Amino acid sequence: LQGYSLPAMLPNIATVLALCTGLSAVRFALQERWEWCVAAILIAGILDAIDGRLARFLDSASRFGAELDSLSDFISFGVSPALVMYFFSLHQWGGFGWAFVLLFSVCMALRLARFNTRSIEGTTPSWSAPYFTGTPAPAAAALAISPIVMSIEWSFPFLNSPYFCGTILFGVAFLMISAIPTYSLKKIHIPHKFVLPL
Repeated sequence: LQGYSLPAMLPNIATVLALCTGLSAVRFALQERWEWCVAAILIAGILDAIDGRLARFLDSASRFGAELDSLSDFISFGVSPALVMYFFSLHQWGGFGWAFVLLFSVCMALRLARFNTRSIEGTTPSWSAPYFTGTPAPAAAALAISPIVMSIEWSFPFLNSPYFCGTILFGVAFLMISAIPTYSLKKIHIPHKFVLPL
């Protein structure tokens, strides 16, 4: 590791931790520990938000880090939530339920590829600076597992129905690849005195 300093590696370490945490949600799903699935994916989302800020703060942004972040996002927010939803509910439909897993994962890959291409080529329209095109990866993952969150809180039987879960997964997949502008929370300025309480 000669030539590499720990501060410069911190953003990539956060990205790898996000990847490991997001993928661990699948293990928890196999054990039917649904609260842990939700926690793992949400922690991956927090780590994903931290790694970019760390890179900017430490002035250690790199092409390698950007590619690693994108691959981590695909696993943590594209593959893991879809598999978790399959084990939670969609397995009841067999191969048809698996098609929803594939659809969600493919749409996540397309969404990330579009984002990466625009950022490399610099073709993002100037008017869209405060917006994402379509639903961003961490938000899409949170929406995808929302039936699990609701079923933890409420005991309505339809919440773990493959009809309900499949509809949610299909809808979120569409939102990811759509051109619908989604406001970026990163652009919200929080006054310094409110940062800690918030």
